Amino acid sequence: MVTKEDIKNLADLARIEIPESEAESLTSEMDSILSYIGQTKDALGDIEKKVPELHNVMREDVPTNKPGEYSEDLLNNAPSREGKYFKVKKIL
Repeated sequence: MVTKEDIKNLADLARIEIPESEAESLTSEMDSILSYIGQTKDALGDIEKKVPELHNVMREDVPTNKPGEYSEDLLNNAPSREGKYFKVKKIL
């Protein structure tokens, strides 16, 4: 059960001011919220037992081409090149 002191402590941690009357009303609201959370927890039961074990189904990241295999084709399709690099306009 949530007490008025718990509400005041939470308000201090959140750095907000709560009047005394609001702290009293929040105790019942917090109790109902926490009981609802308890009901959902009970409804789920042992969810960890129901979740299958996960494992990686992706392939290993292994290069499939040789270095520079497609470089010449790419450079030939560029608007302009300088040696083995793309030639672009100066930005600065």
